[in-house]
Amino acid sequence: MPDGKTGTLPTSIPQSLPRSIDETISLLSKEDYLAGRSLATVIFLALKMKRPLFLEGEAGVGKTEIAKTLAKALGRPLIRLQCYEGLDISSAVYEWNYPAQMLDIRLAEATGIEDRERLEADLFSERHLIRRPVLQALGQAGGPAPVFLIDELDRTDEAFEAFLLEVLSDFQVTIPELGTIKAAEPPIVIITTNRTREIHDALKRRCLYHWVDYPDAAQELEIIRRKVPQCAETLSRQVVAYVQKLRTLDLFKNPGVAETIDWATALTELDRIALDPETIADTLGTLLKYQDDIARIRGGEGERVLNEVKAELLAG
Repeated sequence: MPDGKTGTLPTSIPQSLPRSIDETISLLSKEDYLAGRSLATVIFLALKMKRPLFLEGEAGVGKTEIAKTLAKALGRPLIRLQCYEGLDISSAVYEWNYPAQMLDIRLAEATGIEDRERLEADLFSERHLIRRPVLQALGQAGGPAPVFLIDELDRTDEAFEAFLLEVLSDFQVTIPELGTIKAAEPPIVIITTNRTREIHDALKRRCLYHWVDYPDAAQELEIIRRKVPQCAETLSRQVVAYVQKLRTLDLFKNPGVAETIDWATALTELDRIALDPETIADTLGTLLKYQDDIARIRGGEGERVLNEVKAELLAG
C-alpha cells in the first residue's frame, strides 16, 4: 500500500518562470511535453498568479507528466503526494517519531529529570517531527519553492479534501504542538484527478482548472516521434491512426497517450515497421488493459479498424 511519501526528482540549475504563454509552450517543449495553447495558458497563469492548478482528465493523458515536466524544466524539486483511499494526516502531512520520544522519556526517567515542561517541549519539537509531503512542500528551507504534485485526489475522501483547504488557501498547515507553519514561498501546486468522483467546489474555487483531453492525431504523432524516435515513420503513423480509431469505439477503457507510447515502443522492440493483424493481436496487452476490450478487438473488429487506417493513410 502506498504510504504517501514523497518522490523527489533530482533538480538542475533553477530557471526563471516563463514570461509569456509562448515561453511556457517552449519551456515544456524542450522537455518533450507538447502542450496546446489553452493548456499552456492556464499553466502560465497558475505560475504567474501563484495559484494551484487543478487538472482533470482520463487516465494516461499526461496530467502527472505536467508536474514532472515543470519540475525538470524549472530546475525545482518535485514533491509528490500519491493519494489513495484512507490517506490521513499522519501519512500526508506529519507524524511524531514515537520510538525516539519513548527513548527520551526513558532516558529522562533514568537520569532523574523532573522538569516536565522542558521534557514535553523537547518531545514535541522539530527534532522529533517527521515531515511528510505536505509539510515538506511548505517548509522548504532555502532555494526555490518545489513543484508539489497532489496526484489522483479523487481517490481520497471528503475529510482529506477539507483539510487541504487551509493548505491551498494560505499555503500553511497547523500543528497543534508547534503552531502554524507557513510557506516562505508558495510551492507550485498541481492537483490531478481521474474524475472517479466529484471534488468539492470549495477546493476547486481555490485553483485554476483545466480538462486535459486526448491529443489529436497530429499532436500524438509528434509525441511518438519525440518519445520513441527509433519507431519507423510508417509504423508511427499507423499506430497513431489506429489508436485514434479505437477511442471512437466506446471501449471500457480507451488507451491513453502513455499506452500509445508503450505500444509504439513494444512494436519497435519487435522490429516491426508496419502493423498487421497478427502483430496487433499479439501486442494488445500493451495497449488495452481490460480483457473485454482485448477480446472485442481480437474478435475481428481490430482487423476492420486496421483496414480503415491503411485506406485512410493511403488516400491521405
